[in-house]
Amino acid sequence: MIQSLLIANRGEIACRIIRTARGRGIRTIAVYSDADAKALHVRQADEAVHIGPSPARESYLVGEKIIAAAKATGAEAIHPGYGFLSENAEFAQAVIDAGLIWVGPKPASITAMGLKDAAKALMAAAGVPVTPGYMGGNQDPTFLAERAGEIGYPVLIKAVAGGGGKGMRKVEAAADFADALASCQREAAASFGNAHVLIEKYIQRPRHIEVQVFGDTHGNVVHLFERDCSLQRRHQKVIEEAPAPGMDEATREALCAAAVKAAKAVDYVGAGTIEFIADASEGLRADRIWFMEMNTRLQVEHPVTEMITGVDLVEWQLRVASGEALPRRQDHIRIKGHAIEARLYAEDPTKGSLPSIGKLEYFRLPEKLEPYEYKAVDGTWNWNHYDSRLRVDSGFEEGDEVTPFYDPMIAKMIAHGPDRLEAAVALTQAVGQVGCWPVKTNASMLFGLLVEPDFNRERLSTAFIEEHPSRFAEDEGPSGSALVHAAKLLTSPAIPIGLTGFRLNAEAEGEVLLSVDGKPMVGRLDYELNEDHERHFPAERIGDAVFSSSIGETVRITVRESRGTNTHHAGDGAILAPMPGKVIAVEVSAGDTVTKGQKLLVLEAMKMEHALTAPFDGTVAELTVAVGSQVQVEALLVRVEKAE
Repeated sequence: MIQSLLIANRGEIACRIIRTARGRGIRTIAVYSDADAKALHVRQADEAVHIGPSPARESYLVGEKIIAAAKATGAEAIHPGYGFLSENAEFAQAVIDAGLIWVGPKPASITAMGLKDAAKALMAAAGVPVTPGYMGGNQDPTFLAERAGEIGYPVLIKAVAGGGGKGMRKVEAAADFADALASCQREAAASFGNAHVLIEKYIQRPRHIEVQVFGDTHGNVVHLFERDCSLQRRHQKVIEEAPAPGMDEATREALCAAAVKAAKAVDYVGAGTIEFIADASEGLRADRIWFMEMNTRLQVEHPVTEMITGVDLVEWQLRVASGEALPRRQDHIRIKGHAIEARLYAEDPTKGSLPSIGKLEYFRLPEKLEPYEYKAVDGTWNWNHYDSRLRVDSGFEEGDEVTPFYDPMIAKMIAHGPDRLEAAVALTQAVGQVGCWPVKTNASMLFGLLVEPDFNRERLSTAFIEEHPSRFAEDEGPSGSALVHAAKLLTSPAIPIGLTGFRLNAEAEGEVLLSVDGKPMVGRLDYELNEDHERHFPAERIGDAVFSSSIGETVRITVRESRGTNTHHAGDGAILAPMPGKVIAVEVSAGDTVTKGQKLLVLEAMKMEHALTAPFDGTVAELTVAVGSQVQVEALLVRVEKAE
């Protein structure tokens, strides 16, 4: 077994790899950028090496620095995690050439599956069914538009070197193709250094189903069953589960056999995922499931597979990289129960779910599940009889900083139960207990998705989130329960505090002037104190403030002082930067006439493009940026004067 391991990654996945390595007595070495100097993975590793400035292209994406760090610290092996250099065949080969162990597949396998067009051709030759589309090398926009018309709209434009939802655009009509193609190619070039794309038929009622495969250097390849990753937004996964709901044994056997065939076709070693798209309009059928791509690495959602099989996939990676055979044969791998994972992102629901950055001044993740009764949207779930386990994987702790340089995922919550309903109930409770401030999260949206009746009826598709806009997805302010707790804790006789405007009406009722996230709360708060509120809607007092969380939404509540407060608001027509980023396109000039909804400029931040549009018909009165400008949050970008 490997004795020392450098993790060429950061955040949650670095911490997860360290956990397994430490349990096996392996010395761990972390690498970090300027922004991550005090990060959790740095604190947890036995040793850490600084590798450069905050931007990933100057640190985590510089293979030479990572290999030098491994040599300087005496590391035997390098584990790439996921993202960054994990699917870079040149880096994998450089690691091997440096005399180090590469914890991943052979470079040739990465190359074979790295370009989506070549991978599909290879899979078709191996007898694996592939999605209809154009995968050729002609990248002329007119030619591609003609191919899209032949395939039939809607189509999906995908970067051949893409992954993680980047470099992908759905196009509904021919008139939209040119703009979508340009945007996709621009993002692909920036993210992967390769602007080439392929075009696929867009499946109208698709489900995203993938199979976990594993190979060793002794010729063995097994599968660890399938995962359903259909709940996506902007082509990025939000909720994943295993096994796939509605999958019968015959379809499962055919699907997993195709995945193993695909892995063997590229002589695969290590952990990999074969991704399929399924037309689920008539349920899951083997003849309506097609190969999309292979991810030659560990996946973000690998914990759900670990939960249902009892396999530590990172341990298997380390064993296989050490030259050992797979620990289990195919007939010794079984499905036990059901697991569901929710990705907790740092994002602001009041700003179109754009990434939210800042210091995690208050950060609470559930550590265990406490039985109690909770009423869901479509019925009552009795928590007193569940048999579930909760796992939380995170790369952050309270006090850590969420920066604009990397992916906004801050944690994953995974619940396992004897069946899908038990797992869903457990995860719903866990998501509802998330506390985070002032950084915003998508916890309230996750809660809403998990209690949607169609989710529990297994009516899944990749359009699920678009078709089920959650009533918890937007910030509607603190709930009454949150304010009740704040009032109770702030007016407790056991904790004396100056109370401007406080009046005790009766033993069980009270009135207090409160500020919520620094803004005065308007109106009277009458409340009744009872133990049931404490149990279902936890609140915590820290200093002279109360942090109260309800269904994933957290607010900081303080006693409101009598003097007024001043709040500055941008004037009508002022287009402000929703977050720090770089301006990559400007579509207008000062003095131009614009219409409501017209694109003004494009901001790139945290690996995503964000188009900013005109709020109404008018004239561009002021333009403060140009292509290449770096802007801070709430910086004025454009000001539009309303048409008379």
